[in-house]
Amino acid sequence: MGARDRWTAPFAWTARAFRVPGEERRSLIQTAKAAAAAVIAWIVATAVLRLPQPFLAPYAAVFLVQATVYRSLRGWAQQVGAVSVGVLLAAGAGQLIPSVTVSLGLVVFVGLLVGSWRGFGDSGVWVGITGMLLISYGNATEPILLADRLLETALGAAIGAVLNAVVLPPLHGQRLREATSRLAAAIAEVLDETAELVRGGDSADALDGRLQDVRSLAAEAEDAIGWTREGRYLNLRGRRETPEEPLANLISLWQPLAQLIDGVSEAARSERPFRHPGEHARGVVGDLLEALAEVARSGDPDKLERCRRLLDEIDHLLLMPTDEVATSIGLGAMALPARRLVERIRAD
Repeated sequence: MGARDRWTAPFAWTARAFRVPGEERRSLIQTAKAAAAAVIAWIVATAVLRLPQPFLAPYAAVFLVQATVYRSLRGWAQQVGAVSVGVLLAAGAGQLIPSVTVSLGLVVFVGLLVGSWRGFGDSGVWVGITGMLLISYGNATEPILLADRLLETALGAAIGAVLNAVVLPPLHGQRLREATSRLAAAIAEVLDETAELVRGGDSADALDGRLQDVRSLAAEAEDAIGWTREGRYLNLRGRRETPEEPLANLISLWQPLAQLIDGVSEAARSERPFRHPGEHARGVVGDLLEALAEVARSGDPDKLERCRRLLDEIDHLLLMPTDEVATSIGLGAMALPARRLVERIRAD
């Protein structure tokens, strides 16, 4: 990246955020909501409740503007619980241990240990940190200040969670659409290259790398589905979200696709590559794979119907009498996973 690109990159990012409903816009909205939550929490804590040193209110508010509404609400409960335990530890140590140094070490040790409980989630570290702050600031023996810390944390966390749930609650439809597009394109490309190899291509080595690309994209697609499902939960906009069925269908193609490529690669790497099945049968298989690639790429129902006709032709070739057992074995190794692909793939 040149010097000019480094200077213009932030402006290009901002322009995309306003122009395209993608990752940039989602980040910009979440950032703006976090800043607004911090300001609102600070104003309420200082001007309305008049709390002394209300630094925990905006801090908690910022961290409760999460990637999904569900995470914000869950985080509110976890953070309030963690801070409450930290306050209780500090109060107990302040009353029972006269040495601030000993109290500090003990509270941090016990707090971090207790905070490792998975029920606290990412907020578990707040058990030890809250206790440490209260001990070091000398607030551990003052019940009113301890109550203030609890109040401002609950207030800030509640403002962040509510703001995230009410104002443009985050969804992940764009992530789902992008994952669908990438996986469909990768599957179509692998099918096209496999068709070329079946017809007499030179090497199957490139297919292994392509297959790993599809596997990686399928894992990314599963992650996108998980984010989308969580994003819908408790979300006021969840019913208008992008459906996940097309992507789930593409993910289901991974296993038969891997079986197909294994069969084709084994035939291509034999001592006499693609002697069996014959040229005509391999041509039919190649046509089938190219038609499947078009279905994956465009969702054309006419292409799916053509896939079924080609599959019937392959079945007919398998039933034809032949003197070569290897012909049926070689064709069958390709036909079975190809049939599973036809059965699983869906057109629009």
